[in-house]
Amino acid sequence: MRMSPRPSSLSAAPTRAVAYLLPSVPAGVCEARSLVRTELTGWGLERLIDDCVLIVSELVTNAVRYGGSAYALRLEDRSDRLYGEVFDPGDGEPRPCSPDADALSGRGLQIVSAIADDWGVTAADGGKVVWFSVLSTV
Repeated sequence: MRMSPRPSSLSAAPTRAVAYLLPSVPAGVCEARSLVRTELTGWGLERLIDDCVLIVSELVTNAVRYGGSAYALRLEDRSDRLYGEVFDPGDGEPRPCSPDADALSGRGLQIVSAIADDWGVTAADGGKVVWFSVLSTV
């Protein structure tokens, strides 16, 4: 697992950014996926939708399960990549695990690691931020 801070390559201001505060309820996962689809379509980043929806779905599911009463979802369109983060007020650090073949859960961070170009976890006041980035240039 990467426990790195927000990537230094993101020092330039985003060309577009959006943030949402959502309740930590199971229906919030579907809402987060819908928000990602809508924003990326509006930004002309349709080719990133499937990967980003899956990444956000996994991160938001963890926030709903372990994070507290609400979470924040943020997306930033930068010149060469899409950056996203999920903040939640929960304790602890998410860690990838190695579930056995019959396990029904426990693969979310493995999925994030396989799809994202980079990802990590940083401590934040009152919680943590799990972030990811995917290249948006071909």
